[in-house]
Amino acid sequence: AMAEGPPRGRTPSPGPGGAPGPPSPRTAGAAAGSAGAVSPPAAASKWVRLNVGGTYFVSTRQTLCREPKSFLCRLCCQEGPELGSDKDETGAYLIDRDPTYFGPILNYLRHGKLIINKELAEEGVLEEAEFYNIASLVRLVKERIRDNENRTSQGPVKHVYRVLQCQEEELTQMVSTMSDGWKFEQLISIGSSYNYGNEDQAEFLCVVSRELNNSTNGIVKEPSEKAKILQERGSRM
Repeated sequence: AMAEGPPRGRTPSPGPGGAPGPPSPRTAGAAAGSAGAVSPPAAASKWVRLNVGGTYFVSTRQTLCREPKSFLCRLCCQEGPELGSDKDETGAYLIDRDPTYFGPILNYLRHGKLIINKELAEEGVLEEAEFYNIASLVRLVKERIRDNENRTSQGPVKHVYRVLQCQEEELTQMVSTMSDGWKFEQLISIGSSYNYGNEDQAEFLCVVSRELNNSTNGIVKEPSEKAKILQERGSRM
C-alpha cells in the first residue's frame, strides 16, 4: 500500500541530525524581507547649514547655487576635494569669514536685491561679495558706493532764483518758452500799473528757479535774497 504523507497541519519532521528542515520558499522570502531589507539611499537634503565665523545660517541649495560661479555654489552644490571643505560636529560647512556682512550676501541670493543696514559699511559688503565671487553683487555694491561718494562731494543742492516781471498777456508765452532747467515757483500779482485803452493791464511777478549745479560752471548768480524781497513786496500790494 502507498505510504501516507504527514497529516495536515503538522510541523515538518526535522532533518538529519535533528536540525529543522529547510523553510519553504514563501517562509524564506518573508524572513529576508523582515531582517535583511536595505532602505534606498536618502536623497540629499535641500537645506544647507553654514557656520560662518561661529554664526549659523540655514538656506536652500537652490538659493546658494543661484550664482553658478560663486564660492557657495561650488561648496554646497559642486562639492569636491579641491575645495577642502570642512564641517563642524553639527554637519555645517565651516567658512572662516565675518558673519556680520554675510546677511546681505545671503539675502541678495534669495531675492536679488541689495539691502544694507545703516550700521553696515558698503566696503565690508563689497569685500565679502568679492570673496564669494558674486559678480553681479560686486557691481551693485560698487555703484552704491560711487553714488554715495558723489552725493557727499556735491553737498546739499542749492537753487538760484529769478523774478521776472510781465504783463497778463505775456504770462502764457513766458511760461511756455521757459528755458530748460528752470522751474516755475510762484506767481505774484502786483495789481494794475497803467491803462491801455479801456482795459486795465495787470502785472505779475513770476518767480522761477533752477538747481545751481545745472548752470554752466555756476555762472548764474542771481541772489535768492532778491527773490525773497520781491515776493514779500508783492504780497503786500
